[in-house]
Amino acid sequence: MRPLVATIDLSAITQNYAVAKRCAPGRQAFAVVKANAYGHGVREVVTALHDLADGFAVACLEEAAEVRALQGEARILLLEGCFDANEYQFAAQLGLDVVVHSEQQAQQLLAATLNRPLNVWLKLDSGMHRLGFNAAQLRDWYGCLSGAEQVAELNLISHFACADERGSEATEHQLEQFLDLLDLDFAQRSLANSAAILTIPAAHMDWLRPGIMLYGATPFADLTAKELGVRPAMSLTAQLIACRDVAVDEVVGYGGSWRAERPSRIGTVSCGYADGYPRHAPAGTPVIVGGHRVALVGRVSMDMLTVDLTDAPDAAIGDAVELWGAQLPVDEVALAAGTIGYELLSKVTARVSRRYCSH
Repeated sequence: MRPLVATIDLSAITQNYAVAKRCAPGRQAFAVVKANAYGHGVREVVTALHDLADGFAVACLEEAAEVRALQGEARILLLEGCFDANEYQFAAQLGLDVVVHSEQQAQQLLAATLNRPLNVWLKLDSGMHRLGFNAAQLRDWYGCLSGAEQVAELNLISHFACADERGSEATEHQLEQFLDLLDLDFAQRSLANSAAILTIPAAHMDWLRPGIMLYGATPFADLTAKELGVRPAMSLTAQLIACRDVAVDEVVGYGGSWRAERPSRIGTVSCGYADGYPRHAPAGTPVIVGGHRVALVGRVSMDMLTVDLTDAPDAAIGDAVELWGAQLPVDEVALAAGTIGYELLSKVTARVSRRYCSH
């Protein structure tokens, strides 16, 4: 078996959910499990949270159906709403909470014949400018949907663009936009993503939406997961499968992009971009080999990458290699690669074995 595994600590996820709840006593929380629970395995994560989570949030009906099969009672929020008029009937059969963010979606909902009404979340575009109604449109649709036979609860939702930038004026503006609509009699309100849960109490409202914090990564550039009190859930672990010495001026990897400036010992690791490791990670990106921090060298290949073992002379074939995890935060690897932890976690591919533990 190829020596590469993503080990998922489910107890870390349950503890991180509890952190979100402690940040906002009395509020409920949708655990965001879209994109296969950010690469961690939706079946296992939903099962671990079965008796804890107030609800779950997903991106599409296919994801919602998978969660409903595992969790018969919890609320499931369809974050982007229905993509087609026919999907409203399926959403009603599954008993979903559905976001409505456009005139087309609202009209399709009102035209639908449903076996039971839906909990509807009108989405305010408070400044993200991606999905949602402006304030005037939302007031109009509030009037149109209030009392409609297709609607059970009528709720309000929005999403921050810059909550990960502490003290952002844009975030203050978005919060004001949201609060300006609270003269309307919404049953439930939701605004806070992970960053807002952790740092903006005024945004907590009725329902929280913890995403990246559930998986033990940070939404902030200037605060680590450890500082936030959340535990990494995934360790991506490979193995050292080859070692060789290279002389000064010899090159390593495709394109010869890395050249040895000293006599060097190079190790080859059983992980590449087809596993989800970022191809664009530059030389110098940290890797842990046998407990020692070393640097990535050369270009990441499809199935392998190479590291400089010159300063780790005891490293040997068969040694464990941590690409990220307990010893090396995924956010640090993401920073070196010019991306974010969200992308690295969610891109771990299906050919990487997942192993689950709880401790």
